Amino acid sequence: MKFLNDRPRNGAVHLIGFIGGYLSEDETRKVLRFHQRDISQFIHAQMQKYYWEAMGGHEVRISKGFTELRPSAYTASASEPVMDFRRPPDDKSNMAKYLFGGFKKCLYPVQKFQSDSERKLALILDRETLKWFKPAKGQFQIFYKSGADQLEYQPDFVAESGSQIYMLEPKARNEMADPEILAKRDAALKWCDHASDHASSYAASLGSTS
Repeated sequence: MKFLNDRPRNGAVHLIGFIGGYLSEDETRKVLRFHQRDISQFIHAQMQKYYWEAMGGHEVRISKGFTELRPSAYTASASEPVMDFRRPPDDKSNMAKYLFGGFKKCLYPVQKFQSDSERKLALILDRETLKWFKPAKGQFQIFYKSGADQLEYQPDFVAESGSQIYMLEPKARNEMADPEILAKRDAALKWCDHASDHASSYAASLGSTS
């Protein structure tokens, strides 16, 4: 971590000097002791604005080439049964409330879509790929940086063709330059690079033992 200037790092000193400018030393100590949690949170928030963190040195390790599918917990009301994903619903403004089924190549029997664009993409994948699915949370454990936080990226779709495995996420044209979407893309690209290297080394090791 590298600070861009010394102001945030010396924030506690500046704050104490400011309070001490109109309070006695004993009163200053009482204020700091009584409000220490709020003061520390305020200084920490200011520090977050004045540093950058180099991400290039992080190491990605893949220890397993296969993990079991995580369960997807979907709910639907009794009055709204599972819908055929080949038929668009009458109300497309709230796609997430519908539960779809009727797939031939999906690894899950039912799925939910956040938009009708996702449903249309599922139609293509069910026709053109060997298998596909919408990953459950935590399936791949891909993380990206958003401000000071490390957030999990959950791809919309994963599909396998005869020779490739794809991570897919349909987006509107006006969303393509969004910083958070770009951060997710970069994290997914790095993950895929390491996964491909791992798969290649695993295949090579099988060849050497045959």
